[in-house]
Amino acid sequence: MVVACQIFSFVFLSTNMLTPIKTILVPCIVLFSYVLCCSLGKDVQNQYRPDIPAIAKYFTTKCRYEEVNPYLLDDILTVNRSSVKLPFAECREVHLTAIIRHGTRYPTTRNVNKMRTLHNLILKVHKRDSWLRNITQWKMWYTDEMDGRLVHKGVLDQMHLAVRLSKFFPSLISKDKLQDGQIEFITSSKHRCVNSTISFYAGLAKQWNIEDETFDYQVNDTLMRFFESCTRFVESVERNQSAMAEMDKFKSSAEMRRVQEKVADRLQVPYSNITSDMAEAAFFLCSYELAIKNIISPWCDLLDAEDALVLEYANDLKQFWKRGYGQDINSKSSCVLFHDVFSRLDRAANEIRSGSNVTKAVTIQVGHAETLLPLLTLLGFFKDSTPLTSNNFASQGQRVFRTSRMLPYAANLVLVLSDCSGDLHLQALLNEKPIGFPGLDAQQGAPLYQDVRHHYRELLQGCDFEKECQLFPPKVVST
Repeated sequence: MVVACQIFSFVFLSTNMLTPIKTILVPCIVLFSYVLCCSLGKDVQNQYRPDIPAIAKYFTTKCRYEEVNPYLLDDILTVNRSSVKLPFAECREVHLTAIIRHGTRYPTTRNVNKMRTLHNLILKVHKRDSWLRNITQWKMWYTDEMDGRLVHKGVLDQMHLAVRLSKFFPSLISKDKLQDGQIEFITSSKHRCVNSTISFYAGLAKQWNIEDETFDYQVNDTLMRFFESCTRFVESVERNQSAMAEMDKFKSSAEMRRVQEKVADRLQVPYSNITSDMAEAAFFLCSYELAIKNIISPWCDLLDAEDALVLEYANDLKQFWKRGYGQDINSKSSCVLFHDVFSRLDRAANEIRSGSNVTKAVTIQVGHAETLLPLLTLLGFFKDSTPLTSNNFASQGQRVFRTSRMLPYAANLVLVLSDCSGDLHLQALLNEKPIGFPGLDAQQGAPLYQDVRHHYRELLQGCDFEKECQLFPPKVVST
């Protein structure tokens, strides 16, 4: 739609034959084109790029990191130094903890099956010389064995992120500190996370010409896959289909049904042939082809931005109710990671106050979207005044809980502790952009560390993982 109206305006305004009437109609055409191009909503990309699908920025947790930071499309090693500044001129950074999602990966076996079902349907009902030849000639190359493994682009995601962070924080992420063992690495046991950790290190090693690329990293699923060992979360959310009731209702909504019908119309098949899973599969196929191969897949033609907003919301509902604010245990399952992060910050703070050197300058922790989102939720980030439900899609267009912006591949939460003439300040960045701590002065990009601790005092004094994760918490007996 956007491309069509841009082309229409260009052709009209450049046609010499229409010169006599241009002076009358140009203002009308320009206004018409503007309204038409903007009719898809405020979230339509501000600048059209022919190498990126118009729906790319709505791919939720399957978004490329470059969709969140578009300037990286021009130079992948660019750092926006103006956005990250020390609290005061006399400050020096003393510790950094980064919780990072793995890089771009292959689809899981479950999603491969959804995509295969859609592809088989099209091959069954359309000949290869039909108007859908681009799709019918597309070969299904995803296999069950891929099952979420890191792709080459995922390796580059982490290598490039490592270089950018070292440019952001050269006094902390440095060759000397790496070789002195002051940078530690912790990872989930999953193949994509281990390889992301190795890739992050490789990015630093390549930058600093370190030939020996062997290094130590710790596999710790207690920290990076805490959700697996939280019994209350597993039983009341992960294995409880009713926890996803809002998402299921939305998948049966008029909005989702309209997407299915539009896809069926484009494929010229009966409406009953296209399920919500199939519409989602087309969405996935477009996103994976862009993320993995950097191409616009013919599958992208089945969806427009209006469809993508609906599919994005369906996935956000899933994340909201399964990992975010929908259930209290979602965030509480990350208590163990929360305490681990603050124990590192406390240790560095105590070492600074005692006049000692900081033992660990940097901690790099690599996990999953399911690792980051509960922690972000526990910290209070991206909380809307109204919960996401199956019946308020229309009013949630400006919601802050948007996983497309929060949790792309290689998403990262970075916490930086700085010593400012004896006062310790803490700065938070999400995906290399400063983010204010909820409930603290928005003007304070890096509030006093003691103020941050005071703000989270109830969690620091409580948020006991073992207690929170008991399936049946012990009853309090009054005496």
